[in-house]
Amino acid sequence: MSDTATKAKATNDIKDIRLADEGRRRTEWAERSMPVLRQICERFTRERPLAGKRLAACLHVTTETANLAVALQAGGADVALCASNPLSTQDDVAAHLVKDHGIKVFAIKGEDHATYYEHIRAALAHRADITMDDGADLVGALHMIALNRLDDLAPPVRKWVETLSAAERKALVTGVIGSTEETTTGVIRLKAMAKDGVLQFPVIAVNDSQTKHLFDNRYGTGQSTLDGIIRATNLLIAGSTIVVAGYGWCGRGFAMRARGAGANVVVTEIDPMKALEAQMDGYRVVTMEAAAPIGDLFVTLTGNVEVIRVEHMRAMKDGAVIANSGHFNVEIDLEGLKKVAQGPVAVREFVEQFQIGGKKLFVLGEGRLINLAAAEGHPASVMDMSFANQALAAEYVVNNARKLSKDVHRIPVDLDEEIARLKLQAMGVAIDTLTPAQRKYLASWDMGT
Repeated sequence: MSDTATKAKATNDIKDIRLADEGRRRTEWAERSMPVLRQICERFTRERPLAGKRLAACLHVTTETANLAVALQAGGADVALCASNPLSTQDDVAAHLVKDHGIKVFAIKGEDHATYYEHIRAALAHRADITMDDGADLVGALHMIALNRLDDLAPPVRKWVETLSAAERKALVTGVIGSTEETTTGVIRLKAMAKDGVLQFPVIAVNDSQTKHLFDNRYGTGQSTLDGIIRATNLLIAGSTIVVAGYGWCGRGFAMRARGAGANVVVTEIDPMKALEAQMDGYRVVTMEAAAPIGDLFVTLTGNVEVIRVEHMRAMKDGAVIANSGHFNVEIDLEGLKKVAQGPVAVREFVEQFQIGGKKLFVLGEGRLINLAAAEGHPASVMDMSFANQALAAEYVVNNARKLSKDVHRIPVDLDEEIARLKLQAMGVAIDTLTPAQRKYLASWDMGT
């Protein structure tokens, strides 16, 4: 446990409350670049659309997330926050939220596996009306409870659930009126659950909003991944061969930034359409088997498991660096690597050395999201739109819970477009509007060419 004051341990678990002042300064700095969320926060303060609702969020505990949590609280929500990644927590920000806003926070940077799931348990114990996820951890646990698959829960969560009555377990799930999901990985999981008919409540796929994935995934991931790799290694990007596994929006963004820094970029893909796009964007597209011997740096951005496997790592050159910026640390087969290699040996912060077949390989950030493990995640300006989506999605759930089916839903297009309009306004960008003649032409089928 942390050194949080004893009286606060029931409602918080953070590293050190004395870090709050630094966390406040950094959170305020981020807020300067989040004008859309600021406007939503101001409206929430007036209208209180989330009044009386308990909200449990499992997100990266960063300065940008802090501004989201404050906006949700301004809207009337009773917020509990836990970390969605053991290495992404900014301890000073966690302290700031506890001390200055009274928000329940359960997150410590570098927390071990047991503590991570104890914090998930604490968020579940908040008995939320709305959940907010970055990878479906909270929703996944709730559904294991609903389906009575307690053996699939992490031990800290399972032990707690076993102390609850059948009625209390049911209430944990039936009390949730809806959820929001931030990531591609989480949305894929949730759509699979909906397809199988096991989804217990409606979920808003924030990741499907254009103002989220077209900007957060591309420009945010692109810049922050490169930032994390450079901070962790201090390697020169120019002239190196970088293998980008996956050419979705995250992969596109990182490939673009790596090429801009002077790298020779190679792309691997399993989707023929995305592979064709990468080829026509000017990248060399090969299989991972072909890429393994030529890459200096490998970055996974797929959201899938075992993208880089032991047979690939055996074929890599001495000194190859491996990182992940997809989602969970399953994209690199680290368990397989540990069985056949010597190590890990820490050679610098966020860099571990493995020796395999006389060669040294270097894994960054324990295979977790390198942009959050070694850097600060996405710039606040791009998270402004992502978290505007989260805030509006929470409000949409409250207003429409009774009408929404137990399925995965997109945020309404008009809200998505409103976020874009507000962002452009904040940037001082003006755009044209359709004339009456143009509107008529676009709505007509018989005006000819």
